Amino acid sequence: MATKAELIQAVADRAGSDKKTTEAVLAAFFDHTAEQVKQGEKIAWPGFGAFSMGERAARKGRNPQTGETIKIKRSRSLKLSTAAPMKAWLLTARKRRG
Repeated sequence: MATKAELIQAVADRAGSDKKTTEAVLAAFFDHTAEQVKQGEKIAWPGFGAFSMGERAARKGRNPQTGETIKIKRSRSLKLSTAAPMKAWLLTARKRRG
């Protein structure tokens, strides 16, 4: 897994930008995406995927330590739906590695 600093450096190198500007742009992207998704919007980047809000209904679960049935509250989470070109690229990359 890449660290934040490694991600910023890699993106800055590819974009031909300095690290400070790259960090500001990435932060703005993540802030905007989070705000829009929280409001129920879907943020799509063609060829990569789309960020949206996932909803999980309330349900019953089991405490693994005691076996007791527990209630799990309804929850929301950030969801990434991968675009077909990205899926294809990822699958061919995995096949090449073995």
